[in-house]
Amino acid sequence: MSASGGSKAIIAALGANLAIAVGKFVAFAFSGSSSMLAESVHSLADSGNQALLLLGGKKAKKNANEEHPFGYGRERYIYGFLVSIVLFTVGGVFALYEGYEKIKHPHEIDVWYWPVGVLVFAIIAETLSFRTAIKESNEVRGSLSWSQFVRRAKAPELPIVLLEDLGALVGLFLALFGVGIAIITGDGIWDGIGTLCIGALLVVIAIVLAAETKSLLLGESADPDEREKIRAAIVDGETVTRIIHMRTLHLGPEELLIAAKIAVQHDDTAGEVARAIDAAEGRIRASVPIARAIYLEPDIYRPEGSDSEK
Repeated sequence: MSASGGSKAIIAALGANLAIAVGKFVAFAFSGSSSMLAESVHSLADSGNQALLLLGGKKAKKNANEEHPFGYGRERYIYGFLVSIVLFTVGGVFALYEGYEKIKHPHEIDVWYWPVGVLVFAIIAETLSFRTAIKESNEVRGSLSWSQFVRRAKAPELPIVLLEDLGALVGLFLALFGVGIAIITGDGIWDGIGTLCIGALLVVIAIVLAAETKSLLLGESADPDEREKIRAAIVDGETVTRIIHMRTLHLGPEELLIAAKIAVQHDDTAGEVARAIDAAEGRIRASVPIARAIYLEPDIYRPEGSDSEK
């Protein structure tokens, strides 16, 4: 994911959510709808989440230093994980609590046209934001399905914005359903039911985001196609005859660490091995530009000691 593409989707979502949050709070003040209050907090939480993603992207650009020799690329993963926690606690748990309270103490919705009007406006704004996120994601997801893209993406921003926008749209329709049935029947319990559904939806999305960003924080290897490119680039068939074993690790979305033990001819000189390693590093960087830290250790191949990465 390009930094500009991710930022464009995040900024579009941030602008939409701030505008929507204001409208929802106004609608809640006039109508007393718990669905509107839950949606207001949801939009406010989403706005905070997008601010966290922008902050994480900025911090990740800091240069490597002696204390952090591999840089700060994982800042983006940390802030992505924080987003899932905020969405779970501020958005999901609050909506569940508010829905429970509304079902326990229902009351009719006052001035019905405020929540309905704001929800329609919010659906339009969120649709435009979601469209931007889809457009930016399509530029980088290639042939992957949407579920594969969310699971495999090394840059957390676009999957997070996609799921947030999808959750926001579904939540808005749930809120519109709850408010609409409450208005038609005059029974405020439906407003509470809609709020509970919104809370459950946000909790599910937050759990999915937490699982994906946790995997990134633990450290994921390069994608299978990138690993194949690295293997092909290392072996030249002359000095480097094979890979004994190899490990890859994402230091950040656009930073890859590669460590490999390579087999060389037993009678090669130190100079020949050094030149072969330099050439292999050049081929790796040409094939996989995000390869930033490359460590190649020469050795003599022994079949019993092979442990090639699969």
